[in-house]
Amino acid sequence: MSELTLFLIRVAFLAILWIFVLSAISVIRSDMFGARVPETARGGAPAPTSRKGNGKPRKPRRGAPTHLLVVEGENSGVRAELADAPLLIGRGSDAAIKLDDDYVSTRHARVAASGDEWFVEDLGSTNGTYVGPVRITQPTTIGLGVQVRVGKTILELRK
Repeated sequence: MSELTLFLIRVAFLAILWIFVLSAISVIRSDMFGARVPETARGGAPAPTSRKGNGKPRKPRRGAPTHLLVVEGENSGVRAELADAPLLIGRGSDAAIKLDDDYVSTRHARVAASGDEWFVEDLGSTNGTYVGPVRITQPTTIGLGVQVRVGKTILELRK
């Protein structure tokens, strides 16, 4: 082989090695500090509050869920009130339901309302969010008693 060929092979090898190192650093950074989420997805704009004409907050309709409860996993029994929605689920300090689960991302999923319906949305987590046995890829409607699995933790909407 000529000197030029050997030089090009060495340069290509170094480039591939640096790409690997930088991608490993990127994965570690996103796991430690969370993925960047656009301002619109964070709920930067305040959600309009539903109020009756007298200025009082509207009561949830009868039979509607009132809280999100961890029913299975290391943090079993932890709950978050749906009045504080949208609820962030993950390992991060800003999460409404902070989970001690190695398979949960820093900002794993979000539960929010749309009218009288509740939905769960995966926020680009590594291990995914499941509604029942199905991995979700877009916001999915959930109801009372529907199991949502993040990592090894199972959550449900309850009254």
